[in-house]
Amino acid sequence: MTALPRGETPGHPSHAEPAEPSAAAEAAAASAAPEAPGTTGPASVPGEPAPGEPTAAAEDDADSDDADSDDGSTDEGSPEDGSPEGGAPRDGSPEDGSPAGASGEAAGSGGDVSEAQAELAAQRELRARIAERKAAKEGPVSAGGKLSGTAADLLAAVRAVESGEKSGAAFYDSPAPPPRRAAPRPVAPEPVRPAVPAPTDREARRAAPPEAVDAIRSVLARGGAPEALAGRVADALGEAAADLLPEDPWRLLAVPGIRPEQADGFARALLGVEAGPADDRRAVALTGWLLQQAAERGHTAVDAEEVRTALAGRGVPDPEEAVRCAVAEGAVLVFREGADGGYEEETDPDAAGPEDAEGAGDGEESAAGEGAESGDAPRRVLLGLDRYAMAEESLADGLARIARTVPEERWRELRPAELAGALAEHGLVLHTGGEEARREPVALADAVHGRGLRAAVAAHTDDGVRRAAPAHGDGGGEGGAGAARVTVAGLLSGAPGAPGRDEDGALALDLLVVLDAPQLDVETAAMLVEALPDGCRLVLSGDPGVLGPAGAGRVFADALAAGVCPRIASRVPDPGPLGELVSGIGAGELNQVAAPGKEVVIVPVRDAGEAVHRTVQLVADSVPRAIGVPAEHTQVITVGHGGAAGTRALNAALKERLHPGPGRFGGFDPGDRVAYTPAPGRTLPGTVVSADAEGLRLDCAGGQVTVPKDAVESAVRHGWALTAHQAAGCRWPAVVVVLPGDAAAGLDRAWVYTAFGRGERHLSVVHGVEQALPRAVAEILPKPRTTRLTDLLKGLLAPPSTP
Repeated sequence: MTALPRGETPGHPSHAEPAEPSAAAEAAAASAAPEAPGTTGPASVPGEPAPGEPTAAAEDDADSDDADSDDGSTDEGSPEDGSPEGGAPRDGSPEDGSPAGASGEAAGSGGDVSEAQAELAAQRELRARIAERKAAKEGPVSAGGKLSGTAADLLAAVRAVESGEKSGAAFYDSPAPPPRRAAPRPVAPEPVRPAVPAPTDREARRAAPPEAVDAIRSVLARGGAPEALAGRVADALGEAAADLLPEDPWRLLAVPGIRPEQADGFARALLGVEAGPADDRRAVALTGWLLQQAAERGHTAVDAEEVRTALAGRGVPDPEEAVRCAVAEGAVLVFREGADGGYEEETDPDAAGPEDAEGAGDGEESAAGEGAESGDAPRRVLLGLDRYAMAEESLADGLARIARTVPEERWRELRPAELAGALAEHGLVLHTGGEEARREPVALADAVHGRGLRAAVAAHTDDGVRRAAPAHGDGGGEGGAGAARVTVAGLLSGAPGAPGRDEDGALALDLLVVLDAPQLDVETAAMLVEALPDGCRLVLSGDPGVLGPAGAGRVFADALAAGVCPRIASRVPDPGPLGELVSGIGAGELNQVAAPGKEVVIVPVRDAGEAVHRTVQLVADSVPRAIGVPAEHTQVITVGHGGAAGTRALNAALKERLHPGPGRFGGFDPGDRVAYTPAPGRTLPGTVVSADAEGLRLDCAGGQVTVPKDAVESAVRHGWALTAHQAAGCRWPAVVVVLPGDAAAGLDRAWVYTAFGRGERHLSVVHGVEQALPRAVAEILPKPRTTRLTDLLKGLLAPPSTP
């Protein structure tokens, strides 16, 4: 039996953690940042928390100044020596890098297109469609020029009736227009047709005319900014950046990693005395920057009052007018809470003003003011970027379309019966449960495939695909007897083994099961749902207790909260001491569990230095000898990248012990374990193979990946130690969770649940947070994300209320 000693909790901020750049990347970023006037060096570049959130709890990369990092550790507490008895903490989920920290572009070797490139291309395609849809909404259809086919015929008919050429009765007996495309059901499987992606951002930058980049360098030099930023500026602002920046220097804030004080210094160098804190251009850029920072922490919208408060903290003299200006310029969207609790988009810039009667301007009374006078509570106003707003609305429309799929009795005959019965009546079903519960939707997909229908199972990571293998070893995916298995990114990009597309470009599927659904951000989910044909059924399956996605939104949690589709809660528990421990954490209890096979071991430590020492000892010696799990199959999970026991310090110590080397390939040696971030929100564990003129060559889940040299510093780091967000969606035979004393402030139940649940056979907890750990499990819930998806789904799918 193991005993839970006085425990502390790791301090980990809620939502997604920013990606951890290497030391070389930090130095490069610091040198590349424009120097803010009045300082002796360049301003720092790390991301800022969303408006209203405390900075101290949000900064995962902040290095600890704790001086208690002396050595003096002993060998007591290792698994083979018998640890003190007690319960162990549970579940740790990986954390991914933020967009500002890692670009994540990867080029395939030769002429091949990598999965990361294809995913980035799919993301750009979605954003282009969203932009086109928004532009179409803003203007009228002139002369039917934008219409064709049936739509054009209908417009012509309407105009004929309006002009008197024909009677409206002439069209009463006209045949109904054909329905929206239905899911085709060919007898033979469709051939795989990989998507042909557009060039990655990095390739596009290389293809930019040299004269355009030279012009950008010249403007940056005039503003006192490093010329090395020219490529990043071209990526963010396009080839016309050299013309845009002199007119509006604060556009520099659109470049990832640039901070407001750096943009202010750049503007003063270009504009002189004209660059004041009240400049409208500064207000627009700052508002957009604040909302983007909030999106990187999971929010798709932010309370307008929080934005005004944050603007005031940035020296904006009239925050209310600044927000109105940003809305008028189209930089942000406004959503006002309606009488039914939902949020409706406002087009009037004055709608972004204060939510009380006193905020109405010049005799005009706002809707909130009217509500205040009538005795109702003021209605909340949200601000958001159109990128996330349009994705959220597109996702809500797509989920509603799937949910309305026509009932079919044949689904009731499949197993598992409860899940299949729900799909017989509804096109969209939510399935909740732990690790063992994954077998239920996977078995359903295989049963559907066995009936001659087209089914696929998509998981967040390659490891998730591995764990979706059929229970009876009858194969699965390409060449097997079961449904196709693929990652979500591979499904969208047309990777080998993914379902093909029909003539309309939709996925050729009758059923899609998405595992690890809590890891879906709103943009990825929107792309996925838009790719499903009419008639296709969708099962979103996952554990609602784990950490949310690294990107903006909380799709699975919002769909559960909406309550507009069936929810099937699995009754299959996770077995063994680890399953018992994690289940208790999900219920808010850190229980003692019997672990006769040393499945759970607690290793108490006094300070961060001892925590690092004990962690190295466990991975390199204790776990292999006592548990039989080699070091290469043991994963370390900690609360952040910085600090004396963060991922940087732990990876340095583990490399020195497990795989010493000079780091001749940009700090890496062949055989090093690494974590590669091909795109924001995704972390691929891998191993360094070699390096050449093209870049660093990695082996990630058996696939070869080449990371270009200029992306290595920001997208690749050592991977013996990960954060919980980076580990989400993966499991390892053995896991060591490190909780140094300075981590207590950021712990919450979801972090502990995620981190402790990553181990399949063994969990060691390096415990230095004392009572902060049980307190976090019992009392501290993750900070909520501000999103609109729940209200959108209720508005589209909730049954009408009876009077």
